[in-house]
Amino acid sequence: MAQTVAVLDFGSQYTQVIARRVRECQVYSKIYHYTTPAALLRQDGVVGIILSGGPSSVFAKNAPRPDRGIFELGVPVLGICYGIQLFGHLLGGRTAKSDHREYGHGTLTIKKPGRLFAGLPRRLRVWNSHGDRVIKLPPGFKAIGVTENSPFAAIEDLQRNFYGIQFHPEVFHTEHGLDVIRNFLLGVCGARRDWSMRNFITHTVRELRARVGRGRVILGLSGGVDSSVAATLIHQAIGRQLTCVFVDNGLLRQGEREAVVNLYKKHFHIDLRVVDAASLFLRRLRGVSDPEHKRKIIGRTFIEVFERSLQSIGHADFLAQGTLYPDVIESVAIGNNPAALIKSHHNVGGLPARMKLRLIEPLRELFKDEVRAVGSRLGLPRAVVWRQPFPGPGLGVRVLGEITRDRLEVLRRADAILQEEMMKSGWYWKVWQSFCVFLPVKSVGVVGDERNYAWVIAVRVVESIDAMTADWTRLPYDLVQHISSRITNEVRGVSRVVFDVSSKPPATIEWE
Repeated sequence: MAQTVAVLDFGSQYTQVIARRVRECQVYSKIYHYTTPAALLRQDGVVGIILSGGPSSVFAKNAPRPDRGIFELGVPVLGICYGIQLFGHLLGGRTAKSDHREYGHGTLTIKKPGRLFAGLPRRLRVWNSHGDRVIKLPPGFKAIGVTENSPFAAIEDLQRNFYGIQFHPEVFHTEHGLDVIRNFLLGVCGARRDWSMRNFITHTVRELRARVGRGRVILGLSGGVDSSVAATLIHQAIGRQLTCVFVDNGLLRQGEREAVVNLYKKHFHIDLRVVDAASLFLRRLRGVSDPEHKRKIIGRTFIEVFERSLQSIGHADFLAQGTLYPDVIESVAIGNNPAALIKSHHNVGGLPARMKLRLIEPLRELFKDEVRAVGSRLGLPRAVVWRQPFPGPGLGVRVLGEITRDRLEVLRRADAILQEEMMKSGWYWKVWQSFCVFLPVKSVGVVGDERNYAWVIAVRVVESIDAMTADWTRLPYDLVQHISSRITNEVRGVSRVVFDVSSKPPATIEWE
């Protein structure tokens, strides 16, 4: 059994990112609610604890508090942002509200590298997001790093192996952030690097066989990375007991239905059923503009289509889904923290009781790059494993405002051009995601000598590791110009193309 590092979740949007960074160091991480008793952590044999950040103030009514017993377990503890403020508030120091909230880049000056900052430069650019700060150290702690606005931006208690940092080492914006986490795991906790996808596959296949027994499983196969890996993993475990259903919801990209059917007939030899439900989805989406409402309609209709598909299959006991960690954290409010809810996902949140199907989510604890690693180890083709993410609601969340067949067709044609040029240039394989968004606004253009009043297409290209944080990609200007020129010249109904230069945070990757 892999050693476990516990991540106590205090409602941070970055909790899953922390867990992923730990696994990136080949150390198994598990997320626990902040109220988890110390006795349970001891029972699970954790070798270290990380206290996540969070949106609350330690002074707020009902502010999240951990079991104080975690500080008596004798294992190292790293407090991040809200975590360091808890140190000050609970261990005999003092935490106070800052004069102004610090959000964004800052500079950390390391006074004493120690084990936490071993081998790192003395000055680091870090990412801050906090409204409180420690102003008096608890007994036993010393300051080892300062920022422009905090003399206690990094602290340590060498006797108890407690470390606190005011910044976020887990996010993309912090320099050497992964090195800080690795130093904590390996240098402070002494954790073994025994987390691997090979072990995950072996364990999951064994678990699936035990759980399914002789039952039958139905899975919605989109052709994307998540559903493909889930299908292949489940098929390896139970073979012909799996039936996959491909739903054409009318929100697919150009040629997607044909490509998926051909690919899985050729490579997987899985029982694949195709359901044409485009008219049903589009009829229910008519006149709907609110993104959450669209997602819920798509999700409910998706489940209904699955219910009807059972009639042709005959019988099923389980519904399998390719739910990932980012899906879960962006769909579930943590504890009493409604701010943790960003958006809902159609494939998260349970099934109607009338379906009488049990849910299987074999990838629920994995991040996207881990899923790709599993897919490669299972022998899936590169075109599947490295296919860019595509949202479950499809183009339904890339047509802003009301969805119509005409708008979908404009978006499909524009997106096909973008994907073709990204493939030809080789950039498709270098980025996390590239796609077009239909904007429900019109702009004046000129075609020949005539005035053209038509739609606007936004091009979104981002780099990321796990979709929890992302940065916009600096494509070559010539490539951007060529893509824009092709779209405006070849797609009737488009007069203007804009390029999205927003990072996550503060923006999300998808527009809706």
